[in-house]
Amino acid sequence: MTPLIFFSLFVNLFSFFASSSFGEVSISVTPKTVPKSGESITIRWSGIDSPSNLDWLGIYSPPDSSNRYFIGYFFLSSSPEWESGSGSISFPLINLRSKFQFRIFRWTESEINPKHQDHDQNPLPGTKHLLARSEEIGFEPGRGPEQVHLAVTGREGEMRVMFVTADGKENSVRYGLTRGNLDHVVATEVGRYEKEHMCDAPANNSVGWRDPGYIHDGVMTNLTKGKRYYYMVGSDAGGWSLTYSFVSPDGESNETVAFLFGDMGTATPYTTYVRTQNESLSTIKWIGRDIEALGDKPALISHIGDISYARGYSWLWDNFFAQIEPVASRVPYHVCIGNHEYDWLLQPWKPDWSSYGKDGGGECGVPYGLRFHMPGNSSEPTGMLAPATRNLYYSFDFGLVHFVYMSTETNFLKGSSQYNFLKNDLESVDRKKTPYVVFQGHRPMYTTSNENRDAPIRHKMLEHLEPLLVNNNVTLALWGHVHRYERFCPLNNFTCGSLGLNGEEWQAFPVHVVIGMAGQEWQPIWEPRPNHPDLPIFPQPARSLYRGGELGYTKLVATKEKLVFSYIGNHDGEVHDTVEILASGQVLNGDGGGENNDVRELAEPKARGEARKQTDPTLTWLAKDAGLLVLGVVIGYVIGYILPARRDAAVGNNWTPIKNEEL
Repeated sequence: MTPLIFFSLFVNLFSFFASSSFGEVSISVTPKTVPKSGESITIRWSGIDSPSNLDWLGIYSPPDSSNRYFIGYFFLSSSPEWESGSGSISFPLINLRSKFQFRIFRWTESEINPKHQDHDQNPLPGTKHLLARSEEIGFEPGRGPEQVHLAVTGREGEMRVMFVTADGKENSVRYGLTRGNLDHVVATEVGRYEKEHMCDAPANNSVGWRDPGYIHDGVMTNLTKGKRYYYMVGSDAGGWSLTYSFVSPDGESNETVAFLFGDMGTATPYTTYVRTQNESLSTIKWIGRDIEALGDKPALISHIGDISYARGYSWLWDNFFAQIEPVASRVPYHVCIGNHEYDWLLQPWKPDWSSYGKDGGGECGVPYGLRFHMPGNSSEPTGMLAPATRNLYYSFDFGLVHFVYMSTETNFLKGSSQYNFLKNDLESVDRKKTPYVVFQGHRPMYTTSNENRDAPIRHKMLEHLEPLLVNNNVTLALWGHVHRYERFCPLNNFTCGSLGLNGEEWQAFPVHVVIGMAGQEWQPIWEPRPNHPDLPIFPQPARSLYRGGELGYTKLVATKEKLVFSYIGNHDGEVHDTVEILASGQVLNGDGGGENNDVRELAEPKARGEARKQTDPTLTWLAKDAGLLVLGVVIGYVIGYILPARRDAAVGNNWTPIKNEEL
């Protein structure tokens, strides 16, 4: 047999086996050029022989990324016609300032690597058998900047606007009182961060790092109080954004409105290395509804830690800012730092008693510190190549409320820079101008969740910070980290203060509320009975007035007479709990109809228009003496991962079914 004939036979045999194994797989993407970030694309494929439910589609950007370094993926079985060897998937695509490519792989059960897992302990798909790759697609140029969001500066007559571009060239902000006459122009400063600024993996390796673009920061000045302003951002060379609008803050307004929550995250249409938060879409939807209903009233959003849950996978920051832009471009969006923005193994302040880990995915606060610009100039050095972490603690007046933000991830003990700031700030509040003080941080000072790792941190917060809150008559203390809603009585050292509703002397202790229920689902259960930790019965201490098992957000409405604080559930957009606090600090009502009906010295609440029956004082005393306040049982408790159950609207329902989740 001649060499030529042998070579010909070899080629034919190779072609035969290749064809019989996989065939000629084709893949196409439409449109070839995506008009703007967030618009949908459709991927179609055909020609897959013997399709398997493990065949998958990978998303890659930039397009020269290694097969292992995908952005996310879909299993082809998510297409209804996948078993025919053909199918299609449509989903919105977020602009990462680089082109995209899509690849189809075959993955077999024998190749599943149980050690190569995502955040939910699911095996990550293998890339050994590439079946097809698409042509590259990109976004239409000249459409202007993206990821637009506002913040107050702490100075009257100003509003900050930030956005992202691909090239960092000169951009500006045009603004004015009418949509057709944006007669004021202000330039922007530009910043960015690099891969070497990250402190650990995955943020500083090829899996998690993607170019973050250039971050622009401009301040609109000389704003008239309480007026609607229109603005756009961009340049003639790179294009201009849509025209947005906001209502300027008014320190003389008779009403102040804010929307507050923690731990929201972002939702992706695809699966990626870490869990994303689908419920965050509902949170943004309902807040958008409420902002629209305000008309020409100013408002504020406060997101107290665990912002995007990117955890080192940088494209999730892009996804987050695209998701919040519809609300963050209309009202100022304020944040404080959480463990998932900051914590890493070598962080500078890490006492032996702390539970700080590596929850930040190696970001060490860098994306958080540069993508947002909050009032003040607080910062802490990282001790690494990374720039100092910003936006740690600050305060500002917004209408009738003085808002204070702290960092639970950096030193807050007596003598620290943060402690000194908080002490001086709280002691200097003008209560005639701002009768209400709302204090916010990420990890809670009080919680009845079964979260034991943070107990030493809570102890230090109680020792060092609670006296500041009590002595300075803080109205509300809001916390995240625990992914449920829980409202407490006015508290000092685990003791409920008297409300003076029957003529007795009353005390204006802070009302603590945990509001980390905006999107992230996993969470330890409530603290069980110590003698029966294996049973789904969770006694609710008297200090805990309302527990909510439903994700959502809160709304604050303050007038010169009182502050109304409400918990709104995502399943229906309705109010599920409310507390009212007078400007004097006296709490008027709000035992709320939650899991604990035995609330001493509290006024009878209005619960969906019905009055609650009075608790027998003898029974109350007995319950105290026994150390248990069990007025019901959990019905329908299901072990595993489920969506938060709809809260029973009946006033007499004592227990809210909750989700049993991972630690």
